[in-house]
Amino acid sequence: MHEQLKIALIQSDLVWENPEQNRKHFTEKIESIPSAVDVVILPEMFTTGFTMNAKAVAETMQGKTVEWMKNTASKNNTAMVGSLIISEENKYFNRLLFVEPSGKITVYNKRHTFTLVGEDKVFAAGTEKIIVNYKGWNICPLICYDLRFPVWARNTEDYDVLIYVANWPKPRVSAWDALLKARAIENMGYCIGVNRVGIDGVNSAYSGHSAVYDVLGNLITAFKPNKEQTEIVVLEKNHISKYRNKLKFLDDRDAFTLH
Repeated sequence: MHEQLKIALIQSDLVWENPEQNRKHFTEKIESIPSAVDVVILPEMFTTGFTMNAKAVAETMQGKTVEWMKNTASKNNTAMVGSLIISEENKYFNRLLFVEPSGKITVYNKRHTFTLVGEDKVFAAGTEKIIVNYKGWNICPLICYDLRFPVWARNTEDYDVLIYVANWPKPRVSAWDALLKARAIENMGYCIGVNRVGIDGVNSAYSGHSAVYDVLGNLITAFKPNKEQTEIVVLEKNHISKYRNKLKFLDDRDAFTLH
């Protein structure tokens, strides 16, 4: 049991549909982190940007990016988290990987595909919510558009940390800010959002606003909008137990089953 979890959030621009360049870019970012961390979180589709051109850039679970994540996790003794386009069984998935230093990989396929741009026409939707137990912390990783659906994120498993990796566009970033804070408050857990910056290959703009909120919805990071930035935050188990034991809001949560 680790009472603290040290996490690096990397808010970055992405090179459009260029996995090799993005891997190189994030290698440099990770190597510049000044001290050891337990987890490194990258944005959604961190190798390509949010493209629907899956056929051209999809990789397999035996591909270069998965191998890079495993090697990076092992070399730096840190878990690596981020999503990329995976081809499997004649389907494409927007797949988040939680890669541990041991080489263990937990996968989460994005459940809520973004119909506004036709993600549902290209990518198969996931069906399973995942809880990763890492260093005694229960972590629930989700992806971007999932943030708009609180029932899917509802803390029925007593997780400690909720993570969203995203390519959340600038025009709707106020919703990103509000919903990240709400997810922290209603689930009495830390809520982390890692978003990209820059302009992608279809001219969508992203302003970042990556953030970490504590169980009361207090913002505990200081990201500058529109800038590449790496922030390190230390999560405290005692903070979670203190307020859950004092306030006991989760004791009154609704019981339900998703279909």
